[in-house]
Amino acid sequence: FSSQTLACNRIARSACSHPGSSSCCQPAFMYLLCPCRINQTHLTPSQLKIRQVGLKVKGSNFTLEGFPFQIIAGTMHYFRMPRSYWRVNLLKLKACGFNTLTTHVPWNLHEPRVDQFVFTGNLDLMAFITIASDVGLWVILCPGPYIGSDLDLGGLPSWLLKDPKMKLRTTYKGFTNAVNRYFDKLISRIVPLQYNQGGPIIAVQVENEYGSYYLDKKYMPYVKKVSAPLIFFHIYTLLFSLLVCGGHSPIMMMVYTARSFDTWGALRNSLDPHVLMKDVHEMFKLRFSLNFYMFHGGTNFGFMGGAASLNTYLPMVTSYDYGALLTEDGEYTPEYITFQEYFSSAVGATPFERWALGRGFWGSSVQPQPSPVKSAKPVSMEVLSVNQGNGQSYGYTLYETYISKGGILSSRGHVQDRAQVGGNKCVSVAFVCGHSPTVVLVCLGQGYQDHHSLRILVENQGRLAYGKDINTQRKGGLQNADLSLFPQAEGSKGQAHGLEQSRVSQPRDTHVEAMMTSGLAGKGRQCPFSSVPQVCFLITKSEPVHCPSSSGRGLRMAPSEGRGE
Repeated sequence: FSSQTLACNRIARSACSHPGSSSCCQPAFMYLLCPCRINQTHLTPSQLKIRQVGLKVKGSNFTLEGFPFQIIAGTMHYFRMPRSYWRVNLLKLKACGFNTLTTHVPWNLHEPRVDQFVFTGNLDLMAFITIASDVGLWVILCPGPYIGSDLDLGGLPSWLLKDPKMKLRTTYKGFTNAVNRYFDKLISRIVPLQYNQGGPIIAVQVENEYGSYYLDKKYMPYVKKVSAPLIFFHIYTLLFSLLVCGGHSPIMMMVYTARSFDTWGALRNSLDPHVLMKDVHEMFKLRFSLNFYMFHGGTNFGFMGGAASLNTYLPMVTSYDYGALLTEDGEYTPEYITFQEYFSSAVGATPFERWALGRGFWGSSVQPQPSPVKSAKPVSMEVLSVNQGNGQSYGYTLYETYISKGGILSSRGHVQDRAQVGGNKCVSVAFVCGHSPTVVLVCLGQGYQDHHSLRILVENQGRLAYGKDINTQRKGGLQNADLSLFPQAEGSKGQAHGLEQSRVSQPRDTHVEAMMTSGLAGKGRQCPFSSVPQVCFLITKSEPVHCPSSSGRGLRMAPSEGRGE
């Protein structure tokens, strides 16, 4: 690379008829001979006042308003960082040498309940895109409807699974009707931010990697039709997710990453910065466009993280660091500095003064539903009559009934995703890892009482983010567990209590001292149950609470002065 640049410099100097003068032709001539040096500093949202042709393909180049344009993009998610961090992190993207922001739109967060939409606060997509334009970035928008992004159900709302016949990412009427309603609300907000309207959005990536799913050949034409109001350049990830190349067409690496997500119970994925920089050097030499996934990963707040299935079930951890150039809280990494220095020489990026970020707060807690739901048989959390009829999206569900004798309780591999079995003082406690058949021996004490409570606390560890099994991701699934050995007391029904997340707006000073009830600290959500910590979420206002366990350890919450929330 360096020898090629030196050779280009020598040729340019010898060919220039006016060296040192204001009419010197070296920059333009050098650009023609050495495409590794790019000058597109004039192609910014603020400087391109005349908008006529937008992003196009011409020969082996992308062009923007007729000028050759190499897309140097980085992915950031507005929903994975507090709003107060948006501007400074976008400034850092620009200052590193990137010219384009790529961001995804999570349907499940914007429509948490059927026909109830949220586009404010930390989900103010339009404000995020406007800030990107203000700092000089173009935008590639990924509106879905499915976006993947390692989110719960790939960003699709869990209430879609209330329909027992649901076929996600197909032209099944129940799915397309929901998409039509969502896109009616979303696209009307995006249109004014299009390139031809003076906005920064130069391209739209519809759907996400459908080639690996492809259950319905009519689906992608449907998505194209329903997104028709977005009349600018479309990226179809069926072709673009790896490489787009054909003859003299431009080449773009739409998802370039040097690391992957981390999962509970597994070693952290490591980043090799030398391989990373080597790849980027090669792509620049060949004039590839690229999208760096992720420039800033951020945080899977609350329960938004999904899961993967690679021979075993792998729920995502809270951090979405992903080997990004900024840390989870937005601080610089050594790789950021390296890339900034390289881009400043390759694309003329001007570094700005680096500063540290203040710490924000965006907390959540677990809040019980106001009253239990009674039913003759256990039901999945998606069909619980809670959340204004939209079911339960995340968290825990406590199933409770009464039994009169002990015996064998079999999960049959249908618990989604992990359960803690317990009851009153005379019922044993055990963990059930639901993705493999598990048998629990339930023993009752003698002479205690005629009927004993049996409680099964089921944890939703995150729905699969991708793959053809996403249609099966109904959580809390005890429907197929063998409960026949435990008849209910005459005239009674079992009940379910939902535990879901809520926003903590004004945290009080309640003191929480947590101790693991079994297993080893730091193991997270790992199986088998002999090495899994039992985690309990409690809120208290008055008396200290102690949760006993078979290991003799427990969780104690001691309230200090004030009110616990």
